[in-house]
Amino acid sequence: MRKPFLAVLLLVQLATMKVIAQTNQVTIENGTLEGVKEAGSPVTIFKGIPFAQPPVGDLRWKEPQPAKNWTGVLKADHFGSNPMQRPVFGDMNFRSSGMSEDCLYLNVWTPAKTMKEKLPVLVYFYGGGLVAGDGSESRYDGESMAKRGIVALTVNYRLGIFGFFSHPELTAESPNHSSGNYGYLDQHAALEWVKKNIAKFGGDPDHVTIAGESAGSISVSIQMASPLSKNLINAAIGESGAGIKPTLNSIPLADAEKNGAKFAENMKAGSIAALRALSAADLLSAAYSANATPNTPTIDGYLLPKSLPEIFEAGEQAKIPMLVGWNSAEVPYQFVMRADAPTLDNYKKALNTLYGDKAGEVMKLYPATTDEEVIKSATALSSDRFIVYSTWKWADLQIKTGGKSVYRYCFSRIRPAMTAQMGNAAPGLAGGVVKNNGGMAMPKMPAAVGASHASEIEYAMGNLAGNKVYAWTPDDFKVSETMESYFANFIKNYNPNGAGLPKWDANTAGKSPVKFMVIDVKSEQKTENDRARYLFLDNEYMK
Repeated sequence: MRKPFLAVLLLVQLATMKVIAQTNQVTIENGTLEGVKEAGSPVTIFKGIPFAQPPVGDLRWKEPQPAKNWTGVLKADHFGSNPMQRPVFGDMNFRSSGMSEDCLYLNVWTPAKTMKEKLPVLVYFYGGGLVAGDGSESRYDGESMAKRGIVALTVNYRLGIFGFFSHPELTAESPNHSSGNYGYLDQHAALEWVKKNIAKFGGDPDHVTIAGESAGSISVSIQMASPLSKNLINAAIGESGAGIKPTLNSIPLADAEKNGAKFAENMKAGSIAALRALSAADLLSAAYSANATPNTPTIDGYLLPKSLPEIFEAGEQAKIPMLVGWNSAEVPYQFVMRADAPTLDNYKKALNTLYGDKAGEVMKLYPATTDEEVIKSATALSSDRFIVYSTWKWADLQIKTGGKSVYRYCFSRIRPAMTAQMGNAAPGLAGGVVKNNGGMAMPKMPAAVGASHASEIEYAMGNLAGNKVYAWTPDDFKVSETMESYFANFIKNYNPNGAGLPKWDANTAGKSPVKFMVIDVKSEQKTENDRARYLFLDNEYMK
């Protein structure tokens, strides 16, 4: 009698475990979702899942509120709306349902056949300077990672004036006495959602890696520092960026409130109610007007009690493993040289303008004796001032006080030429694309001396094939296989090393010098040799 009973029990267990595999349905705390699976794919995709209430009307500029329950089955077969933004980056291509203030949705790619597999989880935050971006972009697509046994998510968050607007009245009405960090709070709400719901998709809520590029990487650094989120994450990946001066660093709440009050005054809006009465389109337009004031994240005493360096210096951040790095030529030399030709005389003039009596010291750190060397050194200084220094500082602090392994990289693969079908476009600054639909002459960019900003995303996420802009070669797919393998291994094991990959040493407190992996057609580990540059900039930015 015992064997038939066990057989029946096993059948019951299998029946309750096969929900994802057979029906593409899962039931989470708010209701039942039905995802989609392409023919022959092992991955089920759930698109446009609401993780918070629409931040519209009276909920504009409020902390994200829990999503409401629904009845019946919610078809999770299309991406939600992308956040309000201007098309400021030519390399962004959304698959969303359009643009709307109602944008707090996330997407899940899962390879799980049952709800009990406890697969590692990746939560990816998009880049875009905190003013643009969307989780539907194909370069962030989670299917390739899911095929490697990872439950992958992309998360939308509010941007620009909708996500980072402060005002004394907003601070006063907030139960947390804060304002200006709504976009970051959206990310935190998504992490809370993951903790409560990801097991239903076969994911392990206690094995969560957060990752992002540029503003997404900055977001990762903030979530690591925040007392709200630091216990919701188990590892972190940062690609080019941290919330440290001069890179989108958070400012004191009082300063941000002054900016918001000035904006309201310029708008002749006597109250937050008057600003909330504006349409989303009108508010977006006003945010880009000539008299608009900055919208910046804040040190608000709630999400972020102190500056990010202060939190990390004190060892109050998430004590988790981290994989972090940047690209070998984030921006071209024009970031420092402006419109001047890259000659030795112009380089010296630029250094004198930027650093005054310290120009000679900077010339030793970023040396040049010929015009050709100017291009190389001015590119390095430009990249460091733009985003590399802040990323280095974040990694350095985590090595000192994080108590876990830190793996550092430098992505060095230069993207190939654009395809013939992109004849109406040209490379732009910081890895972007300049599109020309009016027949005007396209800007001529200097030849790349390294990998530009944002160019690693498709390689890291295994999504080269989805980007039709560039004429990818077998070498590009080789680099992508290497980089994605490193990332996937880290997400699974908190260690990027694996069979067939060059050995990558961890950096820990007291262990020197720092080692980093150069990711290229031939990937190899190297020893940090430019620390003096970052220590100089550290003195400039931290004083």
